[in-house]
Amino acid sequence: MMLFADRAEAGALLAERLRDAHDPVVLALPRGGVAVAEPIARRLGARLDVLVTRKIGYPGQPELGVGAVAEGGEPVFDLALLHRLGLTPGAVADVVEQERRELARRVSVYRGDRPLPPLEGREVIVVDDGLATGGTARAALRAVGTAKPDKVTLAVPVGARETVTSLREEADEVVVLLTPVDFRAVGQWYERFDQLSDDDVLELLREAGSR
Repeated sequence: MMLFADRAEAGALLAERLRDAHDPVVLALPRGGVAVAEPIARRLGARLDVLVTRKIGYPGQPELGVGAVAEGGEPVFDLALLHRLGLTPGAVADVVEQERRELARRVSVYRGDRPLPPLEGREVIVVDDGLATGGTARAALRAVGTAKPDKVTLAVPVGARETVTSLREEADEVVVLLTPVDFRAVGQWYERFDQLSDDDVLELLREAGSR
């Protein structure tokens, strides 16, 4: 099974699969998704912007995601996991509010006072650098859906098979290059998978905006 050299190479390969898109808006999930989305937007001559999402963690164990929220959308919970943990969505209301505040801060960092581009009637491509549980991607797709786009495509270089299958219900199309049987983590399918900073994201957005 192939490895991507980095996110930019993965994005360039995805762009070839997306070349028939008609005047799309490309929305990247920061941070890593922006580095994948930039070559896609460049290849398609499309507008690139971010759609900020936040994972909702289990109280006291934040790395365990029980849901996610995206700007412009409502929280999306893994109800089966909440049930196994003996929780209801109301039990994590404080965590949701905390993540909403952090989401708003990041929106301000990445976009300032500028709103998301108009999506109604448009073709929208939502991009991330990979899918593990798919929680943030699901929240993003549902938030985009409320804006009444004409078509929504989820584009990722690699994803867990079960997650990719489940997300086909959330998008008009899912474009994924790899669905490995032995998927354990997104980063294992990249030779270089460095963490991006906010400055890295802003630089990629500036590059895209200057074209």
